[in-house]
Amino acid sequence: MSKPHLLLTTELLEMKAEQLDAAFEVHRYYRAPDKAAMLAEVADKIEFVGCGGHSIRIDADLIDQLPKLRIIANFGVGYDMGDTAKAAGRGIIVSNTPDVLTEEVADTALGLLIMTVRELSQSEQYLRAGKWATDGDYRLSPQTLRDRSGGIIGLGRIGKAIAKRIEAFGMPVSYFGRTKQDGVNYSYYANAVELAKNVDTLIVVTPGTAETSKLVNGDVLAALGDRGILINVARGSVVDEEALLQALKDRTIFAAGLDVMMNEPKINPELMNIDNLVLLPHVGSGSVYTRAAMAQLAVDNLLACKQGEPPVTPVPETPFTSW
Repeated sequence: MSKPHLLLTTELLEMKAEQLDAAFEVHRYYRAPDKAAMLAEVADKIEFVGCGGHSIRIDADLIDQLPKLRIIANFGVGYDMGDTAKAAGRGIIVSNTPDVLTEEVADTALGLLIMTVRELSQSEQYLRAGKWATDGDYRLSPQTLRDRSGGIIGLGRIGKAIAKRIEAFGMPVSYFGRTKQDGVNYSYYANAVELAKNVDTLIVVTPGTAETSKLVNGDVLAALGDRGILINVARGSVVDEEALLQALKDRTIFAAGLDVMMNEPKINPELMNIDNLVLLPHVGSGSVYTRAAMAQLAVDNLLACKQGEPPVTPVPETPFTSW
């Protein structure tokens, strides 16, 4: 019996290659030296797409070339690598992998926050450069987590997990989102500037969409102030990178820690030269344990579709009705 055809645009799902190869005729698009030739050969057979990470965009043009496409299974919570509106218009389900990475990303956000506030990256570099022995102790860190207040932009699953962690450090929590949430005791502010005015630690966890593009701009950074710390574990597009660079150079804010940047992995080289900036290479969910769980959930969504069952985690824009 012939197997249905899957277009795989990312190597991230290769963690579950055995399951994929058993269930599908897998076309590894990301490996193809001539992608146009591959599509010309298999496009009219493709019913399933597996994507994620920095893989090829599943844009309107690619979707148009796949007349039988039923589901785009994304590896990751964010699904901005695809044209969800186009998929919805075609009745194509888009799925993502929420929940299974919540705790890992929240842990990373807190690690990045501590690194940034206490200058841990800089002090390690000081030690490795041999300066501890020659120049004495590293300076006392000007900032601390004591006597700070935290603001979260995007109080979803990950935002709530981060809020619990910073509460454990004794930090009061406030938040900004599209709407005030019921059953949440944190202070709510109706826009990012007002939130920034009332906190000194701003953690960004909101999805990267057209509406959130450059949400954290020069006005928000100015409101955060010269004690301010910015942490971004969302998407690089949510922060106006040029405004952030200027704010760091001018000491408009004290420091920033980024796990996500614009145009990653080919980031702006100027970021490397900022001494009050901590950078991580988008490792928020990057443990074997969590990435395996994410891959499995993406595969489970594909298998549910293959078996005629509802997807496990469709995104809100493409709610499941029937296959």
